[in-house]
Amino acid sequence: MEDEFPKKRNIRPTEKSNLPIVTLLVLVLLVLAMLYVGYEYISDSSSSSEELTSVVVDSTVEQTATEPISDEPAPSSEETAEETKPEPVKEKVEEPKKEEKPAISASSVGGEQITHTVQSGETFSSIASRYNLKTETLQGLNSSVSDVKAGTTKLKIQVKAVHTVGPGDVLRVVAGKYGVTKEALMKANGKTRDFSERGEKLIIPFPDKK
Repeated sequence: MEDEFPKKRNIRPTEKSNLPIVTLLVLVLLVLAMLYVGYEYISDSSSSSEELTSVVVDSTVEQTATEPISDEPAPSSEETAEETKPEPVKEKVEEPKKEEKPAISASSVGGEQITHTVQSGETFSSIASRYNLKTETLQGLNSSVSDVKAGTTKLKIQVKAVHTVGPGDVLRVVAGKYGVTKEALMKANGKTRDFSERGEKLIIPFPDKK
């Protein structure tokens, strides 16, 4: 006979699970995290929009945009200054007058005056040296002559004397008589050798340069 009260079967104890609670907490945290991220995003976008609106428009950019663009470079300050400078008034430059050679009188030099016809290759300097004169003295005696030309120009020459050769008048004797050297006597008369003829007129130069 079976027991009136049958034995109770072993009932599996119910275990309380914490899984739903954990899941709920995770969801709540995710929602909070999403809210936080969304708030940060909204605040960043609002600040960036404020920065964009607070940018001051540079007026110089608008001015340069309105100015016409040209390939030619702008004139420098120096060029503009040169353009504005008034043209200088050109003063008439007077040509320097040719210095006139001071005239020298024959009496101030002394001696006798002869006339010399310029030969080819001769100059004031060479002619003055021939007659033992300074170049300035010769030019002063001929102040009206500016240039010498062979065969056509005749110059006034002052010499100590003009001697006519007589018997026994050799060049050495004539030179000693007037106190000049024989070489100076030959040079004044254009002689290349020690010879003179009777009746010949010899030009006696000054012993010292006049």
